[in-house]
Amino acid sequence: MSVYPFSVATINGEEQSLSDYREKVLLIVNTASKCGFTPQYEGLQRLYDTYKDQGFVVLAFPSNQFMNQEPGSEEEIQTFCQKEYKVTFPMFNKINVRGKEVHPLFDYLTKQAPGLMSNQIKWNFTKFLVNREGYVIKRFAPRIKPDNIEHDIKLALGK
Repeated sequence: MSVYPFSVATINGEEQSLSDYREKVLLIVNTASKCGFTPQYEGLQRLYDTYKDQGFVVLAFPSNQFMNQEPGSEEEIQTFCQKEYKVTFPMFNKINVRGKEVHPLFDYLTKQAPGLMSNQIKWNFTKFLVNREGYVIKRFAPRIKPDNIEHDIKLALGK
């Protein structure tokens, strides 16, 4: 199974099918505005700007599951990301990325690309690289900066 059967709510509350991203290389990231890794938004935006015309998209999923580091409303999250980091890539509603109420997309992602010692996401800014066919090809830990995965993105794009 690929990511395409999943639907998610955009940060504006509209339902969107991931099949809309068919034939794109995706970087799916759980994010937070008040985390030590929050400056990674800058690197994610740079990657998006560099490769979006080649079929690359960053998809950001805010989550408040790690020490309440994403306490704001969707509107506050979007405003913060646009003002502080000039984010233009797609953002989605806050979701659970682990636990009993995990969103089905993140349940799928973590099963396809298990982490070290556990399938569960351990912190904000865990990244999943998805190929043009919709399959997870790699998982990156939160500490891995966006610039350090550029090579993998290029390979996925066929560059």
